[in-house]
Amino acid sequence: MTPITPAILSAIHILTKPLGEASAHDAQSSHQEALLAVLRANRALLHERLQSESSFEEVRRLREEVMVAADWFGGDTEDSAWGFVQECLLLLLTLARHLSAELKLFQQTPTPPAARQRTPEMAPPLPPDVLGVAQQQTLGAALQFVVSLGLCPYLAAGVGVSLGRRSAFGAMVDQLVHGGAVPAAGRRLLTTTNILLQLAELSCLATLVFTRHLGDVLAALCQLGYQPRRAERSGTEEGKMQELSAEECQMCKEALKGLQGKVYQPMIIKELLILQGPKQSAGGSSRGSSSRAVLRPAPTWLKRLCGQLLSERLMQPHGVQAVVRAILEGGTGGDSDWRKCDCVARILVTCPQQSASADTYYRHVCHQILGLLHFKDQLTAQQHQRVATRAVLFMVQEQPSCAQQYLLTPLLGPLHRCTTASDEAHLQAAVDEWELTRCVNDVYKVWVVGNSPSASLLEALEQVLPVLFTLFCFTKQNVSHLRAPCQEVLLWYLSHAETSAALSALRRLSGLQGQKNQVAADFHFAPGSDGGARLSSRERFSEEDDALYEKLSGEQWRLECLTQLLSELKDCDLPGDFFLDLLQEMAGWSAAADGAEEDEPELDVSTMTLVEVEQRLLAPSARQDQRLSLLQLLAVMVDCLQHTVLLRKTSQVVDFLMSLLQRACVGLDQAPGPNPGNPVESETLRMGMGVVATLLSGPELSIEDYSSMSRLLPPLELLSQKHSEPVIQELASDLRALIATRGAYRPEDFTAVAPPSRNPKTTVKNISVPSRKTKANDSQTSAQSSRPHSNSPSNTHRAAAGVSPKGGGRTSGTSNLYLPTKPLSDWLLEACDPDVPTRAFALRVLTQMVQNENPEAVQAQEQVLMLFLENLEHEDSFIYLSAIQGLSALADSYPERILERLLKDFQHGPSLPASNQEHSLEFRLKVGEVLMRASRAMGDLAAHLGRPLIGVFLQGTRDPDQSVRASSLSNLGELCQRLDYTLGTLAQELSSCLTALIKTEKEAEVRRAAVHVITLLLRGLGDKTTQVLSDVLLDLYRALKWVVRSDPDDVAVLHAQLALEEMDDVMRRFIFPEQKLEKKIVVLP
Repeated sequence: MTPITPAILSAIHILTKPLGEASAHDAQSSHQEALLAVLRANRALLHERLQSESSFEEVRRLREEVMVAADWFGGDTEDSAWGFVQECLLLLLTLARHLSAELKLFQQTPTPPAARQRTPEMAPPLPPDVLGVAQQQTLGAALQFVVSLGLCPYLAAGVGVSLGRRSAFGAMVDQLVHGGAVPAAGRRLLTTTNILLQLAELSCLATLVFTRHLGDVLAALCQLGYQPRRAERSGTEEGKMQELSAEECQMCKEALKGLQGKVYQPMIIKELLILQGPKQSAGGSSRGSSSRAVLRPAPTWLKRLCGQLLSERLMQPHGVQAVVRAILEGGTGGDSDWRKCDCVARILVTCPQQSASADTYYRHVCHQILGLLHFKDQLTAQQHQRVATRAVLFMVQEQPSCAQQYLLTPLLGPLHRCTTASDEAHLQAAVDEWELTRCVNDVYKVWVVGNSPSASLLEALEQVLPVLFTLFCFTKQNVSHLRAPCQEVLLWYLSHAETSAALSALRRLSGLQGQKNQVAADFHFAPGSDGGARLSSRERFSEEDDALYEKLSGEQWRLECLTQLLSELKDCDLPGDFFLDLLQEMAGWSAAADGAEEDEPELDVSTMTLVEVEQRLLAPSARQDQRLSLLQLLAVMVDCLQHTVLLRKTSQVVDFLMSLLQRACVGLDQAPGPNPGNPVESETLRMGMGVVATLLSGPELSIEDYSSMSRLLPPLELLSQKHSEPVIQELASDLRALIATRGAYRPEDFTAVAPPSRNPKTTVKNISVPSRKTKANDSQTSAQSSRPHSNSPSNTHRAAAGVSPKGGGRTSGTSNLYLPTKPLSDWLLEACDPDVPTRAFALRVLTQMVQNENPEAVQAQEQVLMLFLENLEHEDSFIYLSAIQGLSALADSYPERILERLLKDFQHGPSLPASNQEHSLEFRLKVGEVLMRASRAMGDLAAHLGRPLIGVFLQGTRDPDQSVRASSLSNLGELCQRLDYTLGTLAQELSSCLTALIKTEKEAEVRRAAVHVITLLLRGLGDKTTQVLSDVLLDLYRALKWVVRSDPDDVAVLHAQLALEEMDDVMRRFIFPEQKLEKKIVVLP
């Protein structure tokens, strides 16, 4: 920086520095007079020092050169304020010209050789226009004086923000300048504005001008270029505007246009919005007497001009973003910012009056609105996305046609292209990953986050729903960040669409209704490089079997994904409505099939074309495919969806039962008389009628419940009259009478059929279970129906209904079997029956009799034990698992005697004379399973009953067979974690055994079991570990560390790490016990 620049800045500082207190006090009679005195004194002091001091000689020369070229400089003037402004402008122009010359010289001067050798760490030389902080403050003060005294006072009323609204000093300046006649106001405003624009051509000065005084410069240019000219009125400001020529006005217009394109757009838009001024209230502007309390509205011409300029800014590239930044920049994300976002969105979707046409406006603006959805910065992204989302929603409501053309169609474009892809781009992706990712995220933001359902949005989303669902199914097979947004969008549509539209969409997604808007043939989604997906051409299969397998597995996977979507709709009736809709369609198959057989005419081929013949011949096959698809969908829904999702309300349960009864009534009219029918269907019908009975036994049924169940009266009447089984007829008649009388009539044995439940929630659960467990109940009831001599009709009905005579609803395992009425000898005979279901059922009944301490079973416990041991050797898993369950029940009821026999068989194999010694190993392993279940059931008795078992299990760890060794260790772990302090005397022996097995055992399976014993031991003892295993804890720790470091088996290492974690938790709790704040009350004697 040359010495001239500090000298010029020093001169500016002399001109703008405050006057001393003594001088100000002497001159002060009022604020205005004091200010004028300071201005005159500073100006006189500057002239004196410029003439007297040699350091200002070059400044004086440069100032005189500028003064000669300045035709606006008036020399001595009676207006002290304007004279002060002239001096400031002269010095500022002097500084600008000097800095421009120095900067030009700096750019033309070649780099010296010493500077070329500078290292990267060295700073580059500073250009001469770089100013310090103090120097910038001096320039800022001078510019503030220029704007306050030479620009703002000459603005028309309502143009810009008046000085009186800014500060008390500004109000004083405003009164000072307007206190007397102001000559040539327009010319002075033009002069000040032109000089400020000249200063802004230098970058260092432009920052100071535009960051602080951009609004004032814009207001001056608008007034100079666009204020309407009126007839001259002597003595008024409007008349003095006639002094400006048309060329000068045009120059101001061009300057305003150039300034808009050069400055940061959000700043321009913000200042234009301020220039528009506030809306004029209905009561006028007469409120308050102070000028500072009145906010004057902008003139009409200025409002119109600012609106036009804002529209031009908005329709420029990135204009929408500039408008959003101008209004929202600096926000904190609070509630006020969200209201601002809505206001901005409303502004964007409102076509301005200055626009040539609405279509042109929306064509320029809409794609910019969509661009707001793609910001990365978190705070900025939230605000911009809010604006974009609200703008889309407002436009869909107010301009649906333009929204469809310019917003929804481009936004959903990548998904639409998935349905129209062709093989032209075989080597490239038909739809790239970034396009799909952006599209899915935009749909999520607009539809789900916006959450403003309308017919247009639902219709637009419905068109791409199949593609979104296919993409969702693909993401379920892979790790993809698109899974969550796809699922949320699909759930949003299903939750907000009309029930009929949602059901139709579910049918299309499941493949039951049409193939419209599906992903294009021979194309599929493939994984993308960034965790997304892309649409690419599918490779053709060389064999038909592979293609068929791919198709069938794909259909099955789509159904599973659909049921998962339905399972997420927990507070919605749609899954139940869809399930009942499918059942209703299935109920009409039988009647439709019978009518088709009767009405099917003979096919007259002679009068038909080949296409018609082909269609007629393929129609039955198509109907069969449709039915198979529906059955497959029903099977997946029943298997995957919980009953609380399928049937949430009583009305849905009634609809389900109505469908069940209607299917049972089909064909009764055509087949009078006794008809054996299908036993599975009969048992299913009994189960459904049992559900009706349970529903009717609720605590307090409402009138609406009885009204909904009144629909069951016609099918119940038909069943009571024409069904072939008397039991069903009687039950249907009773249920019909109970529903018709609304509970006034109740049969005597109705409580035995369906006992009343005290918990209505339990009742609903019990009602809903049969809808999901039809297959299991069918298999069980078919086994019972194959033995008509086994049960009485009433008992058979109770078993089918799934309710025991003791009440309490449905239970699991063997507890859902009814108490038998046959003698024990019959069940013992059936337990030897060669028929597997009969034998398994008998074994389950015997197990239940043992658990219920049946007197006959207690007396014949030896026979029951022999029977269970014999069936333990059966090869069918259904048989030997039932035997294992029975032996576990015996060991639980009579532990001393039964455990002794089981331990002997576990050590030496089967002891029965008819046993097959070749299968001794399998038998011992099954007995080991029985002993493990018995160990779990011991509870607190393990300390008393577990001693003999520990000895046998320890001996089993040395068995020649590895499976027996592993089984012994498994049983040992289950037992040891229940022994607590009783284990202390066996700790050394147990530790030696486990440590030896861990280090010497060759079989990985046995080593895993040994490590797992330590894990169970630590988990069972918990905080008592340090007391019970204090002597061997270090040995166990070292053995576990040895496994982690040296064992080649990964599973054994994993078990060891889990055991070490258990040990770590125990020791942490021991060393750092939990601090408890407790109050103890001690009663003194």
